[in-house]
Amino acid sequence: MGRNGKMGDMVINSTYLNEAIEVRWYLPEGFTPFKDYTICYVQDGNDYFQIGRMATISDRLHEEMLIEPTIFVGIHYQNKIDRRKKYHPDGELHEAYVTFLMREVIPQVENHLHVEPVARALMGDSLAGTFAFIVASMYPSTFQKVIMQSPFVNDIVLEQAKTMDHTSVVIYHSIGLEETIVHTTDGQKSDFLTPNRVLNQILNEKNFTYHYEEFNGDHTWTYWQKDLAKIIEWMFREV
Repeated sequence: MGRNGKMGDMVINSTYLNEAIEVRWYLPEGFTPFKDYTICYVQDGNDYFQIGRMATISDRLHEEMLIEPTIFVGIHYQNKIDRRKKYHPDGELHEAYVTFLMREVIPQVENHLHVEPVARALMGDSLAGTFAFIVASMYPSTFQKVIMQSPFVNDIVLEQAKTMDHTSVVIYHSIGLEETIVHTTDGQKSDFLTPNRVLNQILNEKNFTYHYEEFNGDHTWTYWQKDLAKIIEWMFREV
């Protein structure tokens, strides 16, 4: 099946990570440089494009004029060990990866596409959702929107949530009712549901736009993909 939009990519030779990383993006139909777009930066990028079918969702929602013009930019990982090092708040490459995103990905992608976005979003699942929340809470002037599907939540995340005091951020937060025993990349089993409910209690007390949802499902793409169109429409809806 043909696409309405257009996929593109570039390789960024990162000074901060000392590796070459491919970045892929999906442009909506009729993309024109120098026009107004929102850009959504997506960790676990290949998973969202391949398993999440994000390009297909983008085509449909743009065609039906349900979302504002939005570019989805995906950044992927080498393997599960590399992913944990970069996305986990305690990961040994976490700070370098944040710097890579801020100082290399954003300027290079936006200069290449000739876009100065009206807003930026961060999106991710599990640890990638944790990363999205942490970074957006640190840089609210850069990222105004956050989508976190089934994020890993620990004391670092909870403390970060408690210190958030900006009101411009918009957050979508979801967790599965069956996520009580999740096998993590470090070989442990964790209850994701309980700490996500604690995070929800903290964020509910903040003065910003926040949507929390518990779905009937577990910590897999079967359920993340099912909700993705609804989530994207909620976050990027045309106003």
